[in-house]
Amino acid sequence: MSEKMSVYLDNSATTRQYDQVTDAMAGAMRYAYGNPSSLHSLGVEAEKMVRTARKSLAASLGCSEEEVIFTSCGTEADNTVIMGTASSRKRAGKKIITTAVEHPAVLEPARRLESMGYQVEYIGVDKNCRLDMDHLKAAISEDTILISVMGVNNEAGTIMPLSEIARIKDGYNKAHGTQIWLHSDAVQAMGKISINVKKTWQGVDMISVSGHKIHGPKGMGALYVRKGLNLEPFMIGGGQEKHMRSGTENTPGIVGFGAACDLAMSGFDERVRKMSEARKYLLDGIKAEIKDVLINSPEEAGSEAGLCCPSVLNVSFLGTRGEVILHTLEQDGIYVSTGSACSSNKKGRSHVLAAMGLKDKEIEDAIRFSFSEFNTQAEMEYTLEKVKQAVARFRKLGSFR
Repeated sequence: MSEKMSVYLDNSATTRQYDQVTDAMAGAMRYAYGNPSSLHSLGVEAEKMVRTARKSLAASLGCSEEEVIFTSCGTEADNTVIMGTASSRKRAGKKIITTAVEHPAVLEPARRLESMGYQVEYIGVDKNCRLDMDHLKAAISEDTILISVMGVNNEAGTIMPLSEIARIKDGYNKAHGTQIWLHSDAVQAMGKISINVKKTWQGVDMISVSGHKIHGPKGMGALYVRKGLNLEPFMIGGGQEKHMRSGTENTPGIVGFGAACDLAMSGFDERVRKMSEARKYLLDGIKAEIKDVLINSPEEAGSEAGLCCPSVLNVSFLGTRGEVILHTLEQDGIYVSTGSACSSNKKGRSHVLAAMGLKDKEIEDAIRFSFSEFNTQAEMEYTLEKVKQAVARFRKLGSFR
């Protein structure tokens, strides 16, 4: 019997904050408590900290500081793009293209726009959550104003072809004289794959990111908006963030987000290597030692489109119930998920796995393991042992029903 461990494998839901981030935020709360808009020395000190963090965010995205807008979360950033684009581009057209597997932070505002008379086309995916590019190409028309495609799917981990979509969008704009904008919800991508608007993601016009997915603070997000885009603000008031996001800046949160970006980028390759190794060990063990499983994520991890982000592994253990397995593992100190935490309060099956073609029972059997740099091989050995036991126990009990 192995000694009980604590293994956190729900990093796609949220991450443990770096100690350095906590220390930086505590310092900002204690010593830089002035309003960044105030003219006195305390306000100037707070404004300097915000500026430093903005520089860190810009460096992580390969953009200029003036293109970074701080928000309260990734959801607010997504809503700002969807609703702001519809408002500012309504005379150009009323069509928006997104995917069937987006986060609710994109799908819900898109559905609201549908109720307001906009046309939204949802692009499908295959069994490994790879985007139907033929469908996407056919969907683009002269009344399209926005394409919104996530960088990494939060449930399957599939990396979406943002650079290819950008080339298609730019080619269409050049040929037809349109100004279609491309947005990506990169909340799950940041810190795991390269996001650089001058290199890997050239042509992506707007990007949403979130602090708590990269070991930063909750309640902090940011939005990259390419210089020259006339995006209408979603929150109006005092005119902070270049009039794009009014409200007194969350200085401690911004400082923490900036610190998390610095740490994530400085150790990027090593962090990704550790996640990849943990994922591969667990995947190989599941395939070798547990029968009747369905690997829902692309099996190969990497950084290219169509591969799986190293931080995610989604598996259906057939003949079980994911929720029961989750709570069984929790008793052994292992924390996993059955899907997106951001929509876990909603009843019903995963819209992502459904779009991938899984049957209801296969969706019910699914578990998402999501990794961080802190996971070790010893933790994966322990997890594999406990998953085997939990699956075998449920299947044995189920055979008597």
